[in-house]
Amino acid sequence: MHKRNRLHAFAVISCLAMALAASAQETARQSGNSTAPAAEPVKVAAHSSRWDYPKEISPAAGQKVHIVEKGDTLWDLGARYLGNPFAWPQIWELNKWVKDPHWIYPGDPILIDVSRSAVAPGREQDAATAEVTALRPDVRRLNKPVQDEFGYSFQDFIQLPFIAPQGADAYFKENRAFPIQGHQAWERSILADGDTVYLKGGSDQGAKVGDRLVVTKVLSRKFHHPDDHSRKGLLGDVLQQEGVVRIVTVYPDASVAVIEHALDGIYEGAHAVPFTEPANIVAKPRTDIGSPVPLKDPLAKVIFVREDRPVGGAGDLVIIDQGARHGLKVGEILISARRRTLANAGVFVNPKKEAGKPSTNYYLGQMMVVRTEQDTATCRLLRTREEVMVGDIATR
Repeated sequence: MHKRNRLHAFAVISCLAMALAASAQETARQSGNSTAPAAEPVKVAAHSSRWDYPKEISPAAGQKVHIVEKGDTLWDLGARYLGNPFAWPQIWELNKWVKDPHWIYPGDPILIDVSRSAVAPGREQDAATAEVTALRPDVRRLNKPVQDEFGYSFQDFIQLPFIAPQGADAYFKENRAFPIQGHQAWERSILADGDTVYLKGGSDQGAKVGDRLVVTKVLSRKFHHPDDHSRKGLLGDVLQQEGVVRIVTVYPDASVAVIEHALDGIYEGAHAVPFTEPANIVAKPRTDIGSPVPLKDPLAKVIFVREDRPVGGAGDLVIIDQGARHGLKVGEILISARRRTLANAGVFVNPKKEAGKPSTNYYLGQMMVVRTEQDTATCRLLRTREEVMVGDIATR
């Protein structure tokens, strides 16, 4: 009797073992652990990506190639294919060409070993609880900071052109400027960073060791408005800042200074003027752009381009014929436009011949006011679609 019971128990155990083995094989087959042959190579379409993605992938048995779509993250792919978003490092491990796991791009091929899934295929989304799927990696690492765009910085300051309405001599006298009367590099006339210069003016004129001065030169004396063909309306003298010097030695009536920054060649005869360190101005470009440009009074015109050049582009500094008297303020963004007759698409036209013909205006770019005088202002070109030239319009 006991022997018969033992045989019966053995038969039951054997059946259970066979059933478990079959179940294990079925689970392995479903989860991709079978010895199925590798899939066909997947060719990757050319697309824009930060990474040097593989142009063709040959997935091994149990692996799948996912082509990234907009909004995909490795976190989401871990939940979708492996049943656990926390398994995303397993995906990253297979795709070494992705240098930063927080950044994958539409069209990127992502190789995934689905045989490592925590659950059977088709049940991945059900495996993770709602609390887990709702979690996301630290978004502070995903969102790269957007840096401010400076429409005016120290570099712009030391190459700034402006009009002194009282004239250059009066401006230098009023601002206690020290003329550059000599320099150490006697073998050359053009001076640059690190060169030593000698200033006419010392402790008797208030100079102190450590003082920083902005070197300013005269570009044009008795400057007239380009539209003033009679040349009776004098606007003043055009000056331009070109560098910064720092005083290192002071005598009663002279000083020695070193050129700290020179964005233009510095010569004897220029003047060093005391200044206050300028603040950077953050630019907030306008979005109401397009052609034709709505013109708003008072309209201004570009009357001077830095270094008296014929044209200027983004980053250049220009002078317009409106200023503080007309309500312009530092930091204000203006639209630049150009008039054009409907029958003439050229830039250089004869105003007399085109007078009276139907015309329009079109968008050139944007400029920011960085310095104001009573009747003029200096602006920095922020955006340009074409070269900006003397005579172009600046409007609010």
